[in-house]
Amino acid sequence: MDSYILIGFSAFLGTIFAGGAMLLAWLLSYRSPDSLRKRQAYECSETPIGAARIRFKVAYYIFALLFLLFDIETLFLFPCMKIFRAVANGAAGAVTINLLYLELFGFVFVLFSGLLYAWRKGVLVWE
Repeated sequence: MDSYILIGFSAFLGTIFAGGAMLLAWLLSYRSPDSLRKRQAYECSETPIGAARIRFKVAYYIFALLFLLFDIETLFLFPCMKIFRAVANGAAGAVTINLLYLELFGFVFVLFSGLLYAWRKGVLVWE
């Protein structure tokens, strides 16, 4: 029962601390009247041309996410190759070379199956 009281007191204290910080920041903040110039987008002291919110095709985001996915997966290949070199030289004790080949094959298989899936869905076609 004492531990529940301690957890409740910690939650209460955290809420008071965070809420007090936000309240204090709101009370001490500078306020200026709303105007059109205040809400205008800042573009290097130039007057903006057109609307600030334009629509982009979703394909750009999907392409960027695929790039990040495959970039990070290929980045993980470097530590795998370092471990592979250590196993091949006999520095690692319990890991066998056949198990390492199996794990590397599985990793590369997942990488290329994701690429094949994206290719078949037409995500890599740039229009």
